[in-house]
Amino acid sequence: MAVESLTNPRSSLPNVFTDIDAREKDFVTRFGTSWQALQEVLGIARPIKKEAGTKLVSYTASISLESGDVDPGCVIPYSKTTVAESVHADLKLQKYAKAATIEDVDKYGAEVAVQKTDDAFLNELQVEVMEDFYTLLQDDTYAITSNEATWQMAVSMAIGRVKDKFKRMRKNVSAITVFVNTVDAYKYLGAANISIQSLFGIDYVQNFLGATTMILSSEIEEGKVIAIPADNMVLYYVDPSTEFAKLGLVYTTDGETNLIGFHAQGNYGTAVGESFALKGMKLWYEYADGVAIITVDANPINGVTVSSDNNDTTYPWSDKTPGDFQENVTVTGNKITGNLKFMEGGISPSGVLSGDGYFLALKWTNPAAGVTSLKVGLQPSASGMEPVECIDDTDRNGVFKISDKNQKLLVIQSNADHKTKQVFDLTGLTFEEVGV
Repeated sequence: MAVESLTNPRSSLPNVFTDIDAREKDFVTRFGTSWQALQEVLGIARPIKKEAGTKLVSYTASISLESGDVDPGCVIPYSKTTVAESVHADLKLQKYAKAATIEDVDKYGAEVAVQKTDDAFLNELQVEVMEDFYTLLQDDTYAITSNEATWQMAVSMAIGRVKDKFKRMRKNVSAITVFVNTVDAYKYLGAANISIQSLFGIDYVQNFLGATTMILSSEIEEGKVIAIPADNMVLYYVDPSTEFAKLGLVYTTDGETNLIGFHAQGNYGTAVGESFALKGMKLWYEYADGVAIITVDANPINGVTVSSDNNDTTYPWSDKTPGDFQENVTVTGNKITGNLKFMEGGISPSGVLSGDGYFLALKWTNPAAGVTSLKVGLQPSASGMEPVECIDDTDRNGVFKISDKNQKLLVIQSNADHKTKQVFDLTGLTFEEVGV
């Protein structure tokens, strides 16, 4: 057998296999070209190739400034900067296959049975990527959130809050992309002399109210405005042309950034033409709290008042009071500070407040009138619990087991028409050292 047959087994076969080579190349090239154009329009998603065995990491960052009023010759105190690393689940490879039968080719012709189904296959893969993108975009778990009375103010404040966030982290923001609902945008733009451009099905406006690009999308909920710095969103991907060839699985790819692999072959046993696609793509925020989601609401729900629980509060499920496990806890704005003592064995015989650790007692008062839901909890929760419903809790107090002071305390109020979320920062807490 010739060496060429080993390295390129299709080279000596009928021309139909050469056509398959062209088909594969065309498929991956079109996918890559569409994504590159999308990336340029959105101004985001710098690609990073994921090496085998590595993990995806994102960060949250905060800084607590010390007083700048320093006497001449005295030591300048360092401000406290905290960067928390969060390791996420590994990239999941996604595998797809389709088949065209000889009956389909005989009935419709190869152009319809093969090429048209290739087109549909490619389109659905692209739609899936965009659905993942919009799901990430509208996740408000760590987002900077607020309510504004008008749509224009929501756009302006979304940009302003993102810029403010990154300035506090001492990071430059080169460009900001804003996403808005299509109907909301046209309500505003209808009376304005502004040019809307379109590329690859995406409508956008450049240089609008301080945003480098404003994307109009029906995927964005009406009354929502989302802003992200262009360099905060990262595309992690697996290159299908690397390790898998060692298994005999050779996928055609295209370009330096190989986002998708494609392979076509005939199966004589079933008399079908098989097509296989492989991709591993994940859009990620480098800084999870570097996105602003602003809600347009002229009559927003007022936030509750959160404060430290009294030291003499007793709980029916514990023999401990707040004074046993916390000192000097105060709530100023959205920041919670104070000292937490290490509690060996926890403060409850069973449940999430048992086991060694640190605990924080808080109370919340003055919920808004007409609120039908009031949920309070940590994000992320060490036990995986979602915020707990407290609307019928007359005591309106609670104790939280703090596993990491980079967690956030969430207070979420809602009724049939409105929803508001308060996010409290815990990085100002100090943990008493064990044995001290």
